[in-house]
Amino acid sequence: MIDVEIVWDNLPLYLRGTWTTLWLTFTALAFGLVLAVPLAVARTSRNPLINGPVFLYTYFFRGTPLLVQLFMIYYGAGQFAWIRNSALWPLLSQAWFCALLAFTLNTAAYTAEILRGAIAATPKGEIEAARALGMSRALIFRRILLPSAFRRALPAYGNEIIFMLHGSAVASTVTIVDLTAAARIVNARYYSPYEAFLTAAAFYMALTFAITGLIRLLERRWHAHLRPHLS
Repeated sequence: MIDVEIVWDNLPLYLRGTWTTLWLTFTALAFGLVLAVPLAVARTSRNPLINGPVFLYTYFFRGTPLLVQLFMIYYGAGQFAWIRNSALWPLLSQAWFCALLAFTLNTAAYTAEILRGAIAATPKGEIEAARALGMSRALIFRRILLPSAFRRALPAYGNEIIFMLHGSAVASTVTIVDLTAAARIVNARYYSPYEAFLTAAAFYMALTFAITGLIRLLERRWHAHLRPHLS
């Protein structure tokens, strides 16, 4: 039997943790998307000097766990004297900044590969038509490739948003009181893991449901031209 009183008494803690989770997740997604666009364009280059470093970056961040990346930044940055003596140390000594940096770099790598695949899947006829109209390479990317790629990448990017939301739970390991940390605090207070973590799971499910619904609305809007028109 669930002790509802425990959940109700700690509801403000869960709400604060939810806000922290949302803030970290969507701030990282915003910065990651801005970073991923030029990285995806660079990944489509045939020049190995441009494509190679970006490939190594995406391979590293997609090939290692997010928790390991967070620990490397949070615990590892202070190992180097030149970092401790730099202007970045006031930020790198803060748990929230380390988590935001790790999340941003991680989601940028995944998003860059999602966009690269979407760009590569652009029909050649669209590109040839743009060239026939005299568009430059930069204009083709801005007017044809990127808008088309964003529409194709939306379902996969929606999954990335949900993965990032769930992955943000690792922030609780570096003293950040997010949704998962709130559940840990409640469990430590009352020794009631079922109530503590089931409540956190309900919050995560509600957030996931809301994000999924928003992505579906965007898909309907952006893909409206692909639906058959009935007379």
